[in-house]
Amino acid sequence: MQLLTRNRDLGRTVAVPDRSSEPAPAAGVRTVVAAALGPLIAGYAAVAAVLGLVTAIASVATFTVSGVLQAAGPGWLAAYQVPLTISGRPLGVLPLTATFAMCLLVACSAARAARRLDCREPRQMVNLVGSMAGAHALLGVVIAVLPGDTVVSAEPLAAFLIPGLIAAVSATLGLARGCGLVRAAGERLDPAAVRGLRAGVLGMAGLLAAGALVVTLSLVLSMPTVGRLFGASAPGFGSGAGMLLLSLGYFPNAIVCALSFAAGPGFSLGSVSVGPFSFSGGVVPGVPLLAGIPEHRALWWGVLMLLPAAVGALVGWTVRDSDANLLARLRTVAIAGGLAGLCCVPLSSLAGGRLGAGPFDPVAVPVGLLSLAAFCWIAVPGGLVAWLAGPPPAPATTDAHPEDSAGDSPGDVADDTPDSAPDDLPDDLSDDAESETASDAESEAASDAGDGEEAADESSEPAESEEPDIPLSENTAEEPEDDQTSPGAETPEQPS
Repeated sequence: MQLLTRNRDLGRTVAVPDRSSEPAPAAGVRTVVAAALGPLIAGYAAVAAVLGLVTAIASVATFTVSGVLQAAGPGWLAAYQVPLTISGRPLGVLPLTATFAMCLLVACSAARAARRLDCREPRQMVNLVGSMAGAHALLGVVIAVLPGDTVVSAEPLAAFLIPGLIAAVSATLGLARGCGLVRAAGERLDPAAVRGLRAGVLGMAGLLAAGALVVTLSLVLSMPTVGRLFGASAPGFGSGAGMLLLSLGYFPNAIVCALSFAAGPGFSLGSVSVGPFSFSGGVVPGVPLLAGIPEHRALWWGVLMLLPAAVGALVGWTVRDSDANLLARLRTVAIAGGLAGLCCVPLSSLAGGRLGAGPFDPVAVPVGLLSLAAFCWIAVPGGLVAWLAGPPPAPATTDAHPEDSAGDSPGDVADDTPDSAPDDLPDDLSDDAESETASDAESEAASDAGDGEEAADESSEPAESEEPDIPLSENTAEEPEDDQTSPGAETPEQPS
């Protein structure tokens, strides 16, 4: 804000910045510290609360406050996708639901701090993002190196890098709109690229929705198996609630695996490999979420590939009217497919991992194949729809007088008389030339008529002037050119 003040020396009004609404340096530091530490405290407390609830209601577990607080540290690392080692066995398949919750918490905290600091430029978000990422990295390495329960451990380097990276990405996404990062990117990119990025977000959301639909359909069709697994693996209310929370925590992992299955590459769980065109059965863990894994291959699995194809067609339909140029529309669809393929890389990497050292290790989703398949399912159907459903190409430009160019004949081309106006002149120039020619003809006719009247007045033979329709002979017609004097004109006297 600015205040208008009167300058007494110069006698004019000047604008002075009003800094009363700007945060003081101490207040800004407190805001940054609160934004950095808030997600850490809230996330750690949430993990401890969930572990305490599961331990309290479980029938075979003993609840202690110190035990819950001690187990919350590795649980916090697992929420940030840091691989753990439990009794010497690696655990890399970690729940994505907790990771998404932590990312949302960090993004909301960063956006709230940006509003308090009145950050409106991308350069203003560097300190905030750096502080939040550094705090997460520091806490991760502290949890990893502190002496605690030797049953669960983590690598210090991974505990330092992975939480810091996830916090930095989450904070950047939370500040992207408020700090003008989206606006700055839109100013530097052309409209086709911006439309492609928006369509890519829509396409990625559609692919995840297709994966969720496949998981839900498999669980609904396998509902009797789900009930039997709950009764066998988690008897009682407390154990059943814990198993339900575990299944909900790994539900996004199952969505990514189902997306890979519907897109074509498939996934593997130890010796079990499931794909639409290949299947290798075996024993799977007794988790109700895995009840949808079939025991035998079915021929109708290929029909599920229509889901990602429909998503690609939807992307092409949304950009069909984006540009009259076909190449621009195809470029928009290609950018959308590239963004979807790029998003599949971290998702497929985080969805799988090591699962002990037994028959179920590892859980693998082919990263490169899924990324390529996502790009193709968006680009190919989307490109076809954008091509076929788009506006027709603009007609070719024609001459200003199409009827003249179509009706030209050799006789017209050979007509080079000076009185005719050129055909290639514009309409206004040709009209002006015709009007000038007509005006010249009228003026010449008027002058000839005036000369004739003067000659009639001076002539002594009015009969000749009264018969203008009598044709003249050739000799008579040529006389005015030789003798310009009228019959009644007087001859000047010769000097004596």
